[in-house]
Amino acid sequence: MRIVVIGGSGLIGQHLTTELSRQGHEAIAASPSSGVNALTGEGLAEVLAGADAVVDVSNSPSFEDAAVLDFFERSGRNLLAAEREAGVKHHVALSIVGTDRLEGNGYFRAKVAQEQIVKGSGIPFTIVRATQFFEFVAAIAESSVDGDRLVVPDADFQPIAAIDVAAALADVALGPARNATIEVAGPDRQPFRDFVARRIAANGDHREVLADRSARYFGAELEKGSLVPEHDGAARLGPTRFESWLAA
Repeated sequence: MRIVVIGGSGLIGQHLTTELSRQGHEAIAASPSSGVNALTGEGLAEVLAGADAVVDVSNSPSFEDAAVLDFFERSGRNLLAAEREAGVKHHVALSIVGTDRLEGNGYFRAKVAQEQIVKGSGIPFTIVRATQFFEFVAAIAESSVDGDRLVVPDADFQPIAAIDVAAALADVALGPARNATIEVAGPDRQPFRDFVARRIAANGDHREVLADRSARYFGAELEKGSLVPEHDGAARLGPTRFESWLAA
């Protein structure tokens, strides 16, 4: 199969193109650095010619509310229009678990808008919602600094390794479109505080990490289950455990 990965130069995109190539498929990493820009439409017609499937793992260069909404709406419409012209039979979009439950954050609102555009495009699709990546837990920790301690939301967390997200996306892209949303997550669900404390401890940082119901997650107020799969037992679980990832 010929599969175009939009955002192919990013974290997930690199893992995904490597996995697809390993399985013997033609994986095309498309990004502005390769002359393909979904935001402007540049290069889309050329790169999509002959594509069996497209996986969109692109991300906005700005997380400011208006900019990120504009990015996902414009790039989504441009990409899907080009896919219709090229006769692409399966569009796969990477989204976020809980995105429709976190209206207090502009990024999550923009991902909801992206999902709606995909669903209304008329192109067979599968939306893959993933929990947060292990690779970003350190950045989350830094955003939670409060003096000489860290204060995080009192919520459950179930992050996943980026390589496991890529493996799930590869399996979806190689299969038939589901015209539905599926969820992928890490194998362990624990309090948010536990993951953050273990992540900073791995760097020799033993600052106190506290859980607070009023603490925000990038501006969004969380409930206990806001960041974990909505339906227990229905999500695909990645095999990589956080401890193994930290050790590696």
